[in-house]
Amino acid sequence: MIEHLDGAVIPTGFDVPVEPLRRAAHYTGEPGCIAEARAFAAHFVDQLRTEWCATIGDRASGEVLLVVSELITNADRHSNGPYILELEGSESSVTVCVYDSSDALPLRFPKDPERIGRHGLEIVHAVAAEVTAERVPVGKRVRAVLSFGPQ
Repeated sequence: MIEHLDGAVIPTGFDVPVEPLRRAAHYTGEPGCIAEARAFAAHFVDQLRTEWCATIGDRASGEVLLVVSELITNADRHSNGPYILELEGSESSVTVCVYDSSDALPLRFPKDPERIGRHGLEIVHAVAAEVTAERVPVGKRVRAVLSFGPQ
């Protein structure tokens, strides 16, 4: 915030951005894309900490990376083409959206500790405040919102 005193400009603290921080990345599905997406998300969380002065703890940061990993892995396994990762964040939440070319909506299986694999969407639902999946003109979009509570 800036105050004006007799024509002088006096900075009084941090100016927090009004718009959410938004970033997007495109992946081809080549080996290493999942690791690239995690690195992209880690950089995004760091930007939120510095540009938004967001107090995102290690656990919340890890949950963002986990959701990105799970959703990108699903897109990589179940689509026949490239996919897009969109991240949007503020001081209180991060939204992870993954677009891919498959129009088949993901299935959430019931909890079964004896099942091997297919726990990805179950994990995303466990850490996200909201999870949605919808068909879009070129395939589908899976969206997860993670809210940050007191650290």
